[in-house]
Amino acid sequence: MTSLSDLAKAGFDTIIDSRSPSEYAEDHLPGAINLPVLDDAQRAEVGTIYKQVSPFQARKIGGAIAAANVARHVAGPLARHDGGWRPLVYCWRGGQRSGAFSTILAQIGWRTSRLEGGWKSWRALVLRQVQDLGPPSPLVVLDGNTGSAKTEILARLALRGVQVIDLEGLANHRGSLFGAMPGGQPAQKLFESRLAMALAALDPSRPAVIEAESSRIGDLAVPRAVWQALCAAPRLRLEVPLAARAAYTARAYADAVAEPGRVEATVARLAPLHPAERIAAWRAMAKRGDWAALACGLMRDHYDPRYEKHRARHEENERGTIPVARLTGDGLDAAAAAVEAAVEGLALPGNKAAGPAGPQP
Repeated sequence: MTSLSDLAKAGFDTIIDSRSPSEYAEDHLPGAINLPVLDDAQRAEVGTIYKQVSPFQARKIGGAIAAANVARHVAGPLARHDGGWRPLVYCWRGGQRSGAFSTILAQIGWRTSRLEGGWKSWRALVLRQVQDLGPPSPLVVLDGNTGSAKTEILARLALRGVQVIDLEGLANHRGSLFGAMPGGQPAQKLFESRLAMALAALDPSRPAVIEAESSRIGDLAVPRAVWQALCAAPRLRLEVPLAARAAYTARAYADAVAEPGRVEATVARLAPLHPAERIAAWRAMAKRGDWAALACGLMRDHYDPRYEKHRARHEENERGTIPVARLTGDGLDAAAAAVEAAVEGLALPGNKAAGPAGPQP
């Protein structure tokens, strides 16, 4: 591969990652299934023999294990494929594991390809995109205090045909203390692969809207080139009343509040940052399930002051504010329409009639 788009253009029926399950979990090509030639324990065993006995003995034992594993894959998950099936097989460097697997598949009669350079060649393309090149489209940052429904407005913008980059969706995290989501976050490398593919899919002639984020989303770091582009991009700020944000947050975080003790434990982590009586009040709200009041207090006294401090660093990039009265269905639709209109009014490459974006209705 010479570019990230080569994978989609090739049109393989199945992409097979022949590495161990732990390697696959850390990162893999989009859509790949994991059919390991050696599982984690077997790979460790063969590696030990290689170092402590001899490379020949390791290859002999590894070859026997690999042949048995590939036979199980052929008789199991691959048994349904007919003679026209066209797979791509890869391993870490495109060497022995994928070579053994692809040779057997080709001998059966399937039109099998092997990825030259393996996962390492894919990883090099990903790093070039997210660390060096960054977004190919001009970015517009959607800013707004906690609870402004930025992520949901991004989704509505996408439905309207606007290009968006959903960092929180790619990171599977809502970007706050309460932001953990079911399934947990992907590994850093897998997050970068997902992000690289999202960037590669953008039309460079059109702007893309991205949510304002810090340099970390949960446990994941935003890659260098993407972070630099985000910091330099023009910003549109949502202005939403505190009560509307609190009500929206109480609804949006229903999964977090449903988990016993989770909210109260998270509030307790804020103890070093606030007076003891405030923490006690917040914990009492959590204990009695007064989520709207708790959200209101957290935003007013914790999140909003920190957002304002962070926003001051990017004040010169702000291009307009968008008042949003309601964060219900029609209000969110109206907000998405206003953001779209404001983006079209910015002086960006690809905008035909661009002008300074002022406050939107």
